[in-house]
Amino acid sequence: MTPQDLVKALRTVPEKKLRLVELAWELANEEGELNVEAAAERVDEVDAAAREVGAYIEATRRLLWRLNDLARW
Repeated sequence: MTPQDLVKALRTVPEKKLRLVELAWELANEEGELNVEAAAERVDEVDAAAREVGAYIEATRRLLWRLNDLARW
């Protein structure tokens, strides 16, 4: 795989919008701080969004390892 092939492949990867970012905006008060009461009412949703972020981080780590392997090849 050439660097050009890699760039072409990476351009096909869709943008990922993480739910946790949206929730942060929804759960912020007028001062921009977390509304703890609102977050507590939606704890299952916050937990699911946090798990999504964790999975995204792990997938990104795996991709970086593979890219490093290709760079050494």
